[in-house]
Amino acid sequence: MTKLFITGATGYIGGDSLATLVVNHPEISYSALVRSTEKAEQVKAHYPFVRIVVGDLDDSTLLERESAAADIVLHTADASDHVGAAKAIIAGLVAGHTKENPGYLLHTGGTGILTWEDTDKNEYGNKSEHVYNDWDGVDEFLNLPDHAFHRNVDQLVLQAGTQHADVLKTALVCPPTIYGKGRGPVSQRGRQVYTLAELTLRLKKGPIIGAGQSIWNHVHIHDLSDVYALLIDAAIAGRTDDGLWGPKAYYLTETGEHYWGQLAQATAEAATKLGYLPEAKAEAIDLESAKKYAGFEALSWGLNSRGRSQRAREILAWNPSRSSLVDELPDIVRGEWQRLQDAS
Repeated sequence: MTKLFITGATGYIGGDSLATLVVNHPEISYSALVRSTEKAEQVKAHYPFVRIVVGDLDDSTLLERESAAADIVLHTADASDHVGAAKAIIAGLVAGHTKENPGYLLHTGGTGILTWEDTDKNEYGNKSEHVYNDWDGVDEFLNLPDHAFHRNVDQLVLQAGTQHADVLKTALVCPPTIYGKGRGPVSQRGRQVYTLAELTLRLKKGPIIGAGQSIWNHVHIHDLSDVYALLIDAAIAGRTDDGLWGPKAYYLTETGEHYWGQLAQATAEAATKLGYLPEAKAEAIDLESAKKYAGFEALSWGLNSRGRSQRAREILAWNPSRSSLVDELPDIVRGEWQRLQDAS
């Protein structure tokens, strides 16, 4: 029986991925890292067959033990930035597996790594023509500057996929802006677009950073979960296709892109049509003020992160088909309005 260990089952990405997996693979033995007994009960209520491991990402001994015992580790909980957790999971997988019985790591990065050029120039709101590609242009990913966002953890995964290729198969999944209602037991809400909608309702205008010309990719949460599911199918089948695992196995998971300024306007228009705002308008907002409201989410609205996700389509026959970001906006705004009402 295949054993799968997942971190982040109470989160947006991990929760939705787990919902997909338990339908596709009821035969898998699931273990989930959960930080508290309260959240453990929420997971158990939905999935009584999942073995709960109470602990956190700082417990390296626990992570090593669970990773060594698992055939597949799906790491989604603060995966892109927690160095200690990545090291512990890799160490456990390497220690617990052999060439005849390799372990698999599905690591979650993020396309924030592609924003380094803008942050180096301290430039926000302007369009970039630089479009990355995870297939023909994957070598560019392997040579990003060390100070790029998420790069330090990505390097750990890439190095492990090279140094321990005989016993450890790695895939680095890099989602962009994620939208759509999650199917997990706890968190069903994304971040960037949802915070944009929340701030639009609070300020009564769509917030635009700089000229509003920066561009970012996006993906529906259900389409993203399909990528994890397809990778797990490949792991169970023991597939070794060239480029499926290892140092070049970067998976951008985009289904399109948006201008942040246009999205701010569309969000204001959705809020107006729903009767939440008197006028559909979007205006520039000072970056420092936006940061006070929304932290890094506000910074991202002024940065470019552009790529093409060819690898999943070529190797996994990924065929994303969910509704577009614009089509989902009314539901996103409606949900944020309700959250504000509940909090007031």
